[in-house]
Amino acid sequence: MTRNCRERGPASGRTLLSNNERGFTLLELLISFAILGIIVVIIAGAMKVSVQAVAGGEKKLASIERFRTSLNAVEAQIQSQSGLTYDDNGERKRYFKGDHESMQLSTNYSLWGGDKGYAVVSYEVETDRDGKQSLKATETVIGMDNPRETTLFNLMDKIYFEYFYKGPTDEKGTWVDSWTDDVTIPEKVKLHLIAGERDFSIIIPLRTASSQNATSTPPSFTNSQNGPVSIPGIFSKLQNMQNSAAPAPFSNLNR
Repeated sequence: MTRNCRERGPASGRTLLSNNERGFTLLELLISFAILGIIVVIIAGAMKVSVQAVAGGEKKLASIERFRTSLNAVEAQIQSQSGLTYDDNGERKRYFKGDHESMQLSTNYSLWGGDKGYAVVSYEVETDRDGKQSLKATETVIGMDNPRETTLFNLMDKIYFEYFYKGPTDEKGTWVDSWTDDVTIPEKVKLHLIAGERDFSIIIPLRTASSQNATSTPPSFTNSQNGPVSIPGIFSKLQNMQNSAAPAPFSNLNR
């Protein structure tokens, strides 16, 4: 026979429940809710880390692509230096001039690919309030009054230019900090990108000067600490050094 689990109390007449029919106590409910909350927090934290990792990876890829685009644009503009001249009180002078933190030249390569014709491009190093430097490019199509500008490299510790000078009787040339000659142009331009203790120098030959000297050399990349470095190597090394800085090292091209 099945035993009846409900019994009457002798004095109160209340129905007593057996242990198998009792509900959860308040303590058991609190413990259950606490465990559930811990599980929810762990899952939410894991999802947040995953989302941040994906976002960080996308920003890193965008930064590398931005750097690659900027480097290719600077290289193309400098190599396409046209050697145009302008009239200054009856004297013909070249557009090319430069110093340690700025450079101007005429080129037939535009940052905005739809533009045709020659343009005067000015590069200028700017320093923000945190001491980081960026390279700003201003481009004006000759004969038009609509200059446009964009920021190329930024978040660098230091950016500067050097110019290769070789006299008619010199066996070896030297790198100088400025170029003020209105008649000739340098054979090469060296752009320094310094991040941390590393100085990556990008040597870009000028085609106009190369043709005058009957020489032509491709651009090269050197690391002051470790010697020559490959083109993909400079992208990865500079990106690694910028990981601790702001997430977007390069701004978009703006009209």
